[in-house]
Formats: sequence, structure tokens, C-alpha cells
Amino acid sequence: MGEVVAEREFHLTRDSLVRYAGASGDFNPIHYRDDVATSVGLPGVLAHGMLTMGIAAQPVVDWIGDPGLVSDYQVRFTRPVLVDATDGALVRVVAKVGAVDDVGARIDLTVTFSDETVLGKAQLRIRTGSA
Repeated sequence: MGEVVAEREFHLTRDSLVRYAGASGDFNPIHYRDDVATSVGLPGVLAHGMLTMGIAAQPVVDWIGDPGLVSDYQVRFTRPVLVDATDGALVRVVAKVGAVDDVGARIDLTVTFSDETVLGKAQLRIRTGSA
């Protein structure tokens, strides 16, 4: 247990957020307009939570090679990812084996931005190919 199976960094930009908004249909202006984000008490433009969740799973999906082997994925959103207009945001994902049993494994994700965890209790359940 505890073996690192995947690691990756993702650079998010405001352009990334606009593209995700188009794909997801989530055009909430807190994801692309500083004035709107700050007017509702946020420190700035935030990445979509589901975008953060999606990129966090990607290194594991790439490692197992078949997204159909993911049988469960859960996270708790703990902190927002602030996407600076100039510098963007760097999100780091580290995936480790948390447990192994007859049907597969639990993969624990550590997802950070600015050295702070942004997804708590982030876990994927993967099946073995024969399960």
C-alpha cells in the first residue's frame, strides 16, 4: 500500500475555464469574471469544481488504460482553485494505492493547489480486468 501509481501537474488558464464552460454548459461568471467573483465574496475567478475533479482522475485513468475500470469516484471539495488571469493555476495530483482486495483497488488522490489540498477524501475504486 502507499505505492505512487501516477503523478501529474495540470496548468489551468482562463482559457481552460472558458473551454470547460463551453463543454459543460456551466457559464457561471465566477469562472471567468473577476468582478463577478469578487462581488459575491470570492477572492477571484475559480476553476469549476467538476473540472478539478475530472483532471484529478485523469492520471489514474491513463495509468489503468481503460476508463471503464473505474467503478466509483468520490471527492469532497475543500478549497477552491483560484485561476489568476496572467499566471493561471497549477494543480498537482498524486495517486497512491490505498487498498487492494479481490475485486480491485482503492486509489487515494492528493490534489493540491498552492501547496494546499483542494479535494479531500478523493478516492477512485478500480476493478481488475477480470472482475
